[in-house]
Amino acid sequence: MDNKIIKTTQLIKEVLDKSYLMSLATIDDGGVWVSDVIYVFDDELNIYWMSDPEARHSQAILKNNKVSGTITTSGPKEQNMGIQFSGVAEKIDGPRFDLAKKHYLKRNKPEPKEAEDVLQGDSWYMLKPKFIQLTYEKLFGFDKQDLEL
Repeated sequence: MDNKIIKTTQLIKEVLDKSYLMSLATIDDGGVWVSDVIYVFDDELNIYWMSDPEARHSQAILKNNKVSGTITTSGPKEQNMGIQFSGVAEKIDGPRFDLAKKHYLKRNKPEPKEAEDVLQGDSWYMLKPKFIQLTYEKLFGFDKQDLEL
């Protein structure tokens, strides 16, 4: 892997680590729909979240798994920093305590216990990005850095 790809990947992980809210775009018979979800991620840049399986975005993923989204860490007086991405999403099975622990930590909640019903009727979903575009104004101005996966 060349140095530019390594640096871009590190900066994307920094954005993923600093933020907690993802705007997720799906499409269904009613058109395009955007939902905000609290997410966690893994080393391969896959993004995970819990949602009600009956929610519009969850139902849309079952019919059309192509999704896109944004994550931004910038504030009004900060330099722009965030990612835009597209990929495929899927519902995954099981309580996934590994993900639940990360999710609870991100939300400043105490770590769940194995016997606890962490999903409470929700399901886990995973987004596997195919393309990520990084905005990191401090280093690159408004020149976006692309990462194909």
